[in-house]
Amino acid sequence: MDWKMDSEVDEKAKDGETKEERSNLEGLGSLSINKDTLVRADMIDFKKWDVQFEKQLTRNRSWSTGRDAYRAKAVEEAEEWVIDLAKLDIKTVIAHGTYGTIYKGVYDGLDVAVKVLDWGEDGIATEEETRALRDSFQKEVAVWHKLDHPNVTKFIGASMGTSNLKIPSKSSSIDGQNSLPSRACCVVVEYLPGGSLKRFLIRNYRKKLAFKVVIQLALDLSRGLNYLHSKKIVHRDVKSENMLLTANRTLKIADFGVARVEAQNPRDMTGETGTLGYMAPEVLDGKPYNRKCDVYSFGICLWEIYCCDMPYPNLSFADLSSAVVNQNLRPEIPRCCPSALASIMRKCWDANPDNRPEMDEVVRLLEAIDTSKGGGMIPEDQARGCFCFGPTRGP
Repeated sequence: MDWKMDSEVDEKAKDGETKEERSNLEGLGSLSINKDTLVRADMIDFKKWDVQFEKQLTRNRSWSTGRDAYRAKAVEEAEEWVIDLAKLDIKTVIAHGTYGTIYKGVYDGLDVAVKVLDWGEDGIATEEETRALRDSFQKEVAVWHKLDHPNVTKFIGASMGTSNLKIPSKSSSIDGQNSLPSRACCVVVEYLPGGSLKRFLIRNYRKKLAFKVVIQLALDLSRGLNYLHSKKIVHRDVKSENMLLTANRTLKIADFGVARVEAQNPRDMTGETGTLGYMAPEVLDGKPYNRKCDVYSFGICLWEIYCCDMPYPNLSFADLSSAVVNQNLRPEIPRCCPSALASIMRKCWDANPDNRPEMDEVVRLLEAIDTSKGGGMIPEDQARGCFCFGPTRGP
């Protein structure tokens, strides 16, 4: 190599052969050299390297801190509702369901109701159904444990496993108790000795309820639903069976198994969720819906509370669905029902969800009703002829 060539090589090394090479030398992030490339040490800016390294370390620390904080928050939220099964003493069975049983028990000295769900380890439920049950349980706990209102059943705690939970058994087992499947779970809530609203109404089927009791129960339910809606929660299964009573007959909303946070886009909430007879037309028809489906169900419950009767007792699912959606079928309001209450029923079960009132308006309408002059459903054995056409106002 002659002097001229040596000089050119030196100049290229000094000034940089290309802009790309210079860029590669100046920045840490973009520096990429192959094994055949020689780099002069005096051309490397080590200060920039230090700056770049510090930035990268800061980003890594920030990501790690954020990840740890997220995990800590998740654990903290879970620990808020996880119960100590050693403090839970199961006593007696209250009710049975398809995939679970409700027991009465004592937790840390308090009377509680324990809802136990198993995940199909008996072979009845499919893997998909088992997964759906677990998802339903987690959603129920996520909704319930944050609620605090006098007309919503108080959540005590829950457990994703029940390996240490013993159920009293009448069989002659060694220890007199049954163990649940390891993957079962339980929700513990306050025990309400008054039972379900449905049972209360059945017991009063013949004598009916005094009008002030009707309004009191309706107000309890409407205030509870208004609270849920204020928290963007749609219950989706409002019915008398899911309402419980205290010893003083205060009504509390229970069973959040299908409740969910209301979607911003109504089209994200579809599907036939609820119980036949209480389901809004848009739900029965598979259309998008929102919290107004609860308002419709409330209207049916209001009729049920007033009449102490069941809506549509003799219609099949297919007949009822078609009649509600296509023929605007609704329960018949007795003539003895005060017009103010009848008006609320009709507003709540309007076929158009947009025409139904919000629950805070329903609360105001119910609070404005005068109960001093009676107006309850007239018992059949006290009415002359058909109670629906009698002029007498009930108790």
